[in-house]
Amino acid sequence: MSERVLLADIGGTNARFALMDRGVIGPIEHLKVADFPTIGDAIRSFLSQQAGGPPSAAVLDVAGTIEANRATLTNSHWVIDGADLARQFNLASAKLLNDFEAVGWSLPALQPVDLYPLGGGTTVAGAPMVVLGPGTGFGAACYLPGDGRPMVAVTEAGHVTLPATTERESQVIAKMRERLGHVSVERGALSGMGIEHTYQAIAAVDGADVPQRDAAEITQRALDGSCAVCRATLDMFCGWLGAVAGNLTLTFCARGGVYIAGGIAPRFPDYLARSDFRRQFENKGRYDAYLRLIPAYIVTKPDISFLGLKSFFETSAASPAR
Repeated sequence: MSERVLLADIGGTNARFALMDRGVIGPIEHLKVADFPTIGDAIRSFLSQQAGGPPSAAVLDVAGTIEANRATLTNSHWVIDGADLARQFNLASAKLLNDFEAVGWSLPALQPVDLYPLGGGTTVAGAPMVVLGPGTGFGAACYLPGDGRPMVAVTEAGHVTLPATTERESQVIAKMRERLGHVSVERGALSGMGIEHTYQAIAAVDGADVPQRDAAEITQRALDGSCAVCRATLDMFCGWLGAVAGNLTLTFCARGGVYIAGGIAPRFPDYLARSDFRRQFENKGRYDAYLRLIPAYIVTKPDISFLGLKSFFETSAASPAR
């Protein structure tokens, strides 16, 4: 059997592929999902451009819910079935992971150069590690080292109720509730659409007449100081990110550290470090001191999903009973 493994990170818009050969990840190629009727067509296109033999196995992460090693992408026409891919490409196995499950598997492989520190003490070896990521949506997972048999706990933390820790946050959430009904972490705050909903709600609470803006413009105008409502939005985003990160840290006793991935936070690391993030992270009453010791980081390394896919495959190969 070939020692090559197909790795893939599949989103609703883009699909990224790479081949791992004897533990070394090759160049990552980006393809547009809309350009291919099926994932099988995309894989064939990718493999046709690669030198060397075909892969013997595949590990793919998917931005969606997986049941029985099968996923239907929410924002795409692709249906991804591991058993079907194994048959099509003569693979010994084709395993599907949730996208944040793959990110969770990457955590032990991250190095100090891959991280931007956000305060706290030092990590505890062998302790759980939490990763969370605001981007198009919000994801979270926890790496659990176990006793020689690590695993990653997948969550739906983006859909829990957004917490309020101040009267102003309560007023903003109340405004959002008028439009959204249930105000979740993802829809209300920690995602691109969450930033937009927070901006609109702050403007309504303050009686400010502001134009419609998308998340990218709100963030930019906050950073350059040209819009007070945008600045207030980004400040509230940072505080909520700290509060939610602290909640997840306590949930998993994640003394191995807290890691912020996704597409938003790496755009303004210095601003986040100066913000209310750390105070809100630690603001847990009798557990303030516990959280004060736990470090938080922004993950700055690109393409960490592929590190996670590699880690998962190697761990699974070493533990056939998984």
